[in-house]
Order: sequence, then structure tokens, then C-alpha cells
Amino acid sequence: MKKKRLFGLSLLLSILTLLIEAVIALIVAVVYGFTQESPNAGGGSALFIFFLPVLAVFGIAVAGTLSAVIVFPTAWLSDVLGRRFGGREAWWWVPVVASVVSFVPGVALSGGAGPAGIAVAWLLTTAALTVPALLWRSRRERIFGPVTLWGLVAVVLTAVVGGVGLATGVFPEYRPPTVTSADIVGRWSDGHGGTLTFTADGRVSAVGVDDTDADADADDGDGDGDGDGELDSCTGQGTWTYEPGRGAWSQMVDVTVDLCTFDYWNIGGTESRPALYQYIGDPDSGDLYRLTRTSGGS
Repeated sequence: MKKKRLFGLSLLLSILTLLIEAVIALIVAVVYGFTQESPNAGGGSALFIFFLPVLAVFGIAVAGTLSAVIVFPTAWLSDVLGRRFGGREAWWWVPVVASVVSFVPGVALSGGAGPAGIAVAWLLTTAALTVPALLWRSRRERIFGPVTLWGLVAVVLTAVVGGVGLATGVFPEYRPPTVTSADIVGRWSDGHGGTLTFTADGRVSAVGVDDTDADADADDGDGDGDGDGELDSCTGQGTWTYEPGRGAWSQMVDVTVDLCTFDYWNIGGTESRPALYQYIGDPDSGDLYRLTRTSGGS
């Protein structure tokens, strides 16, 4: 009978497995992000590459903690239950225990997406825990090489499938709707009382629109806001022009309203429901202030 692997080696194997799973999950998340409505879907910040070493260290620390706190207890408990109810250790106890352990994290990761979302998140979390737990209890020698090799194959295959899927349209990449000046004419609302009303003669009327630029100035101590994190409200009359730019991502609506500091609005949303938006704070944060067309006319 083969001896069990030393705890330290099993810990390293679990960390390696979790890191491989994390990279695969990151690739899937990036590909999925390109298919969703997002102002940052057209590209990411180049500064991300400088954070990779920090991210790697953080990932190793997290993987180590998860291995010791969750993976090891799952593997140990599965062996205990196998001996208790079957007289011997059995591998299939691992997914059973993993499904129980993963329930709460799976529900949390679903983000309140409903029963279907919870079920999918639960199954994925169970699978992610089952693989390192199975490898933890494995008695095979020289297992690090095959795990590394097949892990790299899985990472490359996931990236290739994602890239080919985006390139061929199997995974439809999100792009903002292409609009014209006529599409802008009308009333746009933030859903909380703030509106911009555009007329065909180039006039615009703002009522209670959140002024994100004024809020940023107040937070920096350069404006006259109260600096409490609440957006300033803007009401007034002004002019507007539509700038098509060089493509869907660069089109914008240039708005000039007295007493308001914002200057242009980006185009977002979908073909059936276009939207105007501005960034709140750092554009990399993805926090947006959005206006959508209302059924009312101008």
C-alpha cells in the first residue's frame, strides 16, 4: 500500500491546482465580459500588467489559505466517511462532501441570480473544490509534472476557444449601438427624476441631472460641493451636438449647459435600448451614471 503524500507536498499540489483553476476562471470571465454590455469591454488598462506580480503573490496566499481551510478538510472528511460507511476510503465521497461544503460559497458567488444562477454557481464551485481534494488524497508519485502539463493545456485550450469564439462571432462581442443625431432627440431619464431633453434644433434642457464632474471637483477640494460623496444636481438650458467619432466606441454627445460642468456623454446600451452615460470617478472603476430614452417625446 502506497504511503500518503506529506502534508506540505499535498498543500503545494492543491495550491498549484487552485491557481490553474483561477487562471481558467479569469480567462472565461474576460471572454464573458467582452460579450456583455460594458464601457470597458473595448479594452483594459495597460497598467494591469504591472499588477501581475502583486496579483500572483495574492493568489498564492489565497490558494494556500483555501487549501488548508477547505481543501484539506474536504479530503480528510471524505476519507473518514468512506471508512465509516463503506469500510474503506472511496474517491466518490469527495464530490459528495465538496457539494455540501460548496453550497454557501456557491450561493454567495451567484450574486442573487435566482435558482438557475445559484445552481450553476454551486456546481462550478463543487467542481473547483473536488479536483484539488481528489489530488490531495491521491497516492500517485510524480504527480506534479502531469498536473502542471495538463493544467497548461487546459489554460491554453480555454484561451484558444475563447479567442476563436470571439473572432468568429460564436461568442458575440458587445459593441455600443451606432446612433445618429435623430436618435438622440427626445427625453432621457436616469429613473430618479433627472432628465435631459434634446430637441432637433440643437437645444437641450437639463432637470435634476447628476453632475459627476462637479462631484469629482468637490471631492478633490476644488469645487463648491459639500464633499460628502453625493452627486451635485444640475438644472438649466444649453446646446448639444452629436459627434460620431471614428467608430461605435468613440461616438459621443457634446452637451453644454449653464452652471453644469459636464461636457460630453458616451453612447452605450443596446440597439433596442441605447443609453447615455458618464463615468463616476475613476473610469477603471466601471461606476456609471446612465440615462435611457423614455417613452415621452421632446
